[in-house]
Amino acid sequence: MKKSITLFIFIAMVSIAVCQRSVATKQNVSNTKVSSVKGASNKGLVEKDSIKKERAITDIQEKKADSMMATLGTFKLYKKESHASYYADKFNGKKTSSGRRFDNSKLTAAHKKLPFGTKVRVTNEKNGKSVIVEVIDRGPFVRSREIDLTKRAFMEIASNKGSGGMLVTLEVLNN
Repeated sequence: MKKSITLFIFIAMVSIAVCQRSVATKQNVSNTKVSSVKGASNKGLVEKDSIKKERAITDIQEKKADSMMATLGTFKLYKKESHASYYADKFNGKKTSSGRRFDNSKLTAAHKKLPFGTKVRVTNEKNGKSVIVEVIDRGPFVRSREIDLTKRAFMEIASNKGSGGMLVTLEVLNN
């Protein structure tokens, strides 16, 4: 029952994002028409700006949909002071242990024991930033590390973008 509710909410959010994108596209078309009336010198600038704005709106909506999808429940502390790292780019596009394709731009992770599909909130202990990821793979295969994040998830919570690891708190979503 809870999975169907979560699926319904996710579909509703995607529908809203698509509607908002079509509205933004219509607004960009009207901006382009106005700029062509004003003159040819401004036309290129307005079109480029409207395309950038549309991309930014779409990126923000995708991030909201990724992180909001898993917030329908409570989180239970799994482990504190865990060492987190991130996947190398060479794994992009390869199959994971769950059978899904790995994508470094998604909010997913690898864990040694947690079941596939488990939603985990990973919080950086230095700065308090957190991200919600889904376990889709096994690993990391280094004894001292607890979780491998995608590059996107890691960079969202990292305080030092140049580091390869950090101490995090792991919380599992209770359904």
